Amino acid sequence: MTPLVPTADKAAVSLSALCVLHCLALPIALTLFPPLAAFGLQEEWAHKLLLVSVIPISLYALTLGCRQHRSVWVATAGLLGILFLVAAATVGHRFFGEGGETLLTLVGAILVAVSHVLNFRLCRASGDCECAAAIK
Repeated sequence: MTPLVPTADKAAVSLSALCVLHCLALPIALTLFPPLAAFGLQEEWAHKLLLVSVIPISLYALTLGCRQHRSVWVATAGLLGILFLVAAATVGHRFFGEGGETLLTLVGAILVAVSHVLNFRLCRASGDCECAAAIK
């Protein structure tokens, strides 16, 4: 495992937090400051940009981390979270409405974040992991 895994875990948690913030704060911000709509942050491109950022970083960190730590729970939570995010971005609004899309995104982002926090902790707790020295 390389020292980049902890950095990728932190980046994936940050991107997941950005997804949650986007879902919860953007509607309030647009209500309070309507000119923000000019930036198009509520458009599909913003969702897709977050998604194409989260997926490769998550898969990289989780693949290397789970190969080292052999945690089925971390892999399952991460993959399930990614699937929820993909479903929310591609078919969420059409099949579940705006509320369902938001719920799918929130659950997916939380699952991804939890999986990376667990991956990070397993790495830090492991004495023989190469990336443990990079964390401390």
